Amino acid sequence: MDTVNRKIVGHLLRDGRATYADIGDAVGLSAPAVKRRVDLMLARGEIAGFTVRVSPEELGWGVEAYVELFCRGNVSPATLRRDLAAIPEVVRVDTVTGEADAMVQIMAGGMADIERTVEAIRAGGRVDKTRTSLVMTRVIDRPARSGSPTAGEG
Repeated sequence: MDTVNRKIVGHLLRDGRATYADIGDAVGLSAPAVKRRVDLMLARGEIAGFTVRVSPEELGWGVEAYVELFCRGNVSPATLRRDLAAIPEVVRVDTVTGEADAMVQIMAGGMADIERTVEAIRAGGRVDKTRTSLVMTRVIDRPARSGSPTAGEG
C-alpha cells in the first residue's frame, strides 16, 4: 500500500462517511481518482468493508464481557467461527497466545444474558473451561488504525 492509499485509509478510519471529494482535497487527488483507489483496495482485500459504529447502550446492550476460552485439544479458528457465529451476543472472537486459546467479546442486555451466553459457548463440548471478565468502563473506544503509524496524517 503506497503513502497516498494509507492517507486515504486514514481519512476513512476517522470518517467512514467522508466524500471522495473531501478525501481527494486532503490527499491531492480528484474524487474519481480516490474512488478508483478505494475500489482497488477493496478488490485486493486491503479494505475489508465499511461498517457503522453503534452505541451499545442504545441497542439495549447494557453489559459487556470478555470470555477467555480454554479448549479441549486443538480447535481451529474455522471451528470456533462455526460454533460461535450463531450466538448473537458474540460480537468478536480472536485466537490468542498465552494460556487461553481464544478471546470472545460478548455484549448483552444484562447479567442473565451474559450467563446464558457463557453457557451457550460452553455447550459445544469443545470448551474445557472459560474465564469471564466484565467491562466496567470503556476508557478508549476508537477504530483500529491502518498499518502505518502515519496513516491518519495528511
